[in-house]
Amino acid sequence: MAKELVVDVVNNPSLDFTAIPPRQRHPDDPDPVKKPLDLVVMLRQHNHDLLHISAIRHGQRTPKNGTPNAYLTVSTSEILQAAARLRIAWRDRLVRYQPCDADGMPVGDRPFTAGVNLSDRAVLSRRLTDDLADEGQYVLERLLAGTDHQIAAFRAFLIGTLAGEEGLRVTFDSDLHLPWPMLAVELPSGQEPCHGFLGYRHQIEQSGALGYRTTYMEATGHPFPVTSLNTDSTLDTVGRAPDVRKLLEERSQLTVRTDSETLLDDLTAPVLHDDVMYFWCHGAFVDNGSPHPHLAVRLSDSQPIDADLVMRKRRRHWGSTDALFRPFVLLNACHTGRTAPEPGLQHLGGALVNLGADGVLGPQIEIPQLFASEYAFAFLDRYLSGESTAGEIAMALVRQYADQFHNPLALTYSLYCGIDSRLEATA
Repeated sequence: MAKELVVDVVNNPSLDFTAIPPRQRHPDDPDPVKKPLDLVVMLRQHNHDLLHISAIRHGQRTPKNGTPNAYLTVSTSEILQAAARLRIAWRDRLVRYQPCDADGMPVGDRPFTAGVNLSDRAVLSRRLTDDLADEGQYVLERLLAGTDHQIAAFRAFLIGTLAGEEGLRVTFDSDLHLPWPMLAVELPSGQEPCHGFLGYRHQIEQSGALGYRTTYMEATGHPFPVTSLNTDSTLDTVGRAPDVRKLLEERSQLTVRTDSETLLDDLTAPVLHDDVMYFWCHGAFVDNGSPHPHLAVRLSDSQPIDADLVMRKRRRHWGSTDALFRPFVLLNACHTGRTAPEPGLQHLGGALVNLGADGVLGPQIEIPQLFASEYAFAFLDRYLSGESTAGEIAMALVRQYADQFHNPLALTYSLYCGIDSRLEATA
């Protein structure tokens, strides 16, 4: 006897396959699909300490022996320690560098903290930067060390690609969140060692999010971009902070949040219209009783805002088609470019991307406030024009600060996803 079956349709399958995310392309680009990346490097962790690396170069035929790949000889813990050492070297040898006299007594100010344009100390800056370029080469060499044929062939392919060309769009799809822009390749004699930094040569992003929880709700049209300034009011007058606020006020529909309660309330709501979220505050590691302190930022009050708090506040909207959260986030606070301490854990930037953010940009180390405010103004001024992607702007600023001002600190700003992020203004 025929019997009618009862069927429950779950997970909204038709919408997931038919709706087109409204911000997938720039209005001037007739192609609705973003162009492929030039190079994708995949770094995967297997069995806790075994690492496998592979790479795909767009437009090149796969060789008969397959995609370039190899098992690494370096362990997860060893390369994470090398990355931590590189960050500390940048902090101690650059940010905290203090000139001393013959007796070891401090003389004058700390040059990288006192200003942005270091043209009057170009010789000193070059010496310190060249040393850090060598450190960056050392970390990359350790990552790719080995003598067997497979790792040697992969090393030759990757280094040859990164050193032989410039301006590539490169994604490191990696289980390990390393300071990729601060790694470097060795250049032929006579070339500036600073030009060997990956962040100087190419557009670089780290990816490897736990999974985008993409929402397809149509955004409401606005005459201007929608932005927010999430700030510690004690920093209102630091450097170019007043100019950044004026820029956002004049060229966007701005919301200012100075306390954690307002920010968390807005994150709890299903719809957050921000196209750009700018954080201008302090970031620090908070002891949580585990081997890995968590990274938190604070606005004007004392509430630490970390990855778990943000995830908890927004968890009810994961996968909801009635929710909207897709800002590009500039986390201009110390250490916020570090999106994970090790595989399986995440910091604030990683949480924001997993919730749907278009990308996150922040510094890998503690960053001088004067430089941070200048960088923010330069980045947001270009990004709000809608003419360039975040990846293009980040690379351009590295080159501008290094070549014109003899200041390499823009290399510490790294993208977690977002290399193709571009503001689509409706005006």
